[in-house]
Amino acid sequence: MIPVRTPAGEFRVWTRRVGNNPALKVLLLHGGPGATSELYECFDTRFPAAGIEYYHYDQLGSFRSDQPTDASLWDLDRFVAEVEQVRRALGLNRANFVLLGQSWGGLLAMEYAIQHQQHLKGLVISNMMSSAPRYNAYARDVLGPAMDQHVLAEIKQLEADGKTADPRYEQLLMDHHYVLHVCRIPLDDWPDPVIRSIGHINPAIYVPMQGPSELGLSGTLENWDRSGDLPGIDVPTLVIGATHDTMDPAHMRWMAGQLPQGQYLHCPDGSHLAQFDDPEHYFPGLIEFLTSL
Repeated sequence: MIPVRTPAGEFRVWTRRVGNNPALKVLLLHGGPGATSELYECFDTRFPAAGIEYYHYDQLGSFRSDQPTDASLWDLDRFVAEVEQVRRALGLNRANFVLLGQSWGGLLAMEYAIQHQQHLKGLVISNMMSSAPRYNAYARDVLGPAMDQHVLAEIKQLEADGKTADPRYEQLLMDHHYVLHVCRIPLDDWPDPVIRSIGHINPAIYVPMQGPSELGLSGTLENWDRSGDLPGIDVPTLVIGATHDTMDPAHMRWMAGQLPQGQYLHCPDGSHLAQFDDPEHYFPGLIEFLTSL
């Protein structure tokens, strides 16, 4: 448990180290906001054999960390400051520190790199576009038209009526969105870490920042866009995209081209949680990048 200073006082965040490699230490930033590092439990079957030291970490407000109720804490710059405090507490530095973020964690990783890249040996942006407006456009113009239009209309109506907690809303999303674009493993076989992490999401963080809709960003992150800042991130960076992702893989390939030391890894059979539904492409490419550093 690492102490973290915030404008609302000092709290503690949970971390767990696996492995020992003085030259390669990976800090994992989970998605959400407000999800958990349970989404990285599958890394435990791959990283140790590759000799990679890595840190599971639940961000403030998430499952195994303190969960304050002050809503002012759910702010992007505050989360960046938290990551920097965790880095210092763990003794990570330019000689060994790789930051890996998936989904919201990828957004946070980009933001951290823009502000603190002097501390990074490498960066991994997994399944996250560099622009919330472009993500929303992809959801509206590509994913939406591909969905059953009667289902989409019902989802939109439930959102308009403020009924996103309705079991019907969750079932429609599960049957027509999640199993196609979030995790393509048959629902009866969904990995236990995925189920647990979804069950542990803190809505007090998720809804204000992400928004109530699962088909795009509508919360405080709605206008976030760092596409123009990518050329300034001059550290070795791997961008990971997937064919069936909620995020546009073409945009993520473009992102890799904007980064001075960028590389792109494509997961042809994967979706948003490609580490689970396309591990045979995700992990070999990721491990090759990390060990090449």
